[in-house]
Amino acid sequence: MAARALYQGGGIGLVDDKGRVSIPNALRTALAANSPRPDGKDGGTIIVSVHEDQPCLVAYDPAYLTDLKVELDRRVELSRGPDGKTDPNILRDGANGEPVPFDGSGRFIMPGFPRFHAGIGANAFFWGTFNTIEVWDPRTLVDMPGAPPRMVAACRYHCGEKGIAL
Repeated sequence: MAARALYQGGGIGLVDDKGRVSIPNALRTALAANSPRPDGKDGGTIIVSVHEDQPCLVAYDPAYLTDLKVELDRRVELSRGPDGKTDPNILRDGANGEPVPFDGSGRFIMPGFPRFHAGIGANAFFWGTFNTIEVWDPRTLVDMPGAPPRMVAACRYHCGEKGIAL
């Protein structure tokens, strides 16, 4: 099996009233490589979930589910207490992804609850983190204490390119 393409780069997507948004090109290319349609046509599936501890979304291709499940199982075992019980919230939190289709232009409809949870309105900032893609409300990212300065600068840049005031 070929290695998965890594998610690198970033960009801004304009979100319409129905929650449709396009994945920036560099990220879309990796996603399409990791999530090909069985019929060979453009597009595929993206899984969108709430990030475990950041006020954003995390998105990934279906093949990443195997890696994610291994990591969550490891966390469950590490949570085992002296009584043998584990923390059931580890799997509850980790299994919140919702698969949605994306078309050849990278357009997909952001699921309602994750979008609401992350406070994403008319704009979504996408940022590749190798295995996943983070999706942020630009203002939330820029205002977040401790956010990586380069990521904030990239968000500001991409927003400026689209004429989006922060």
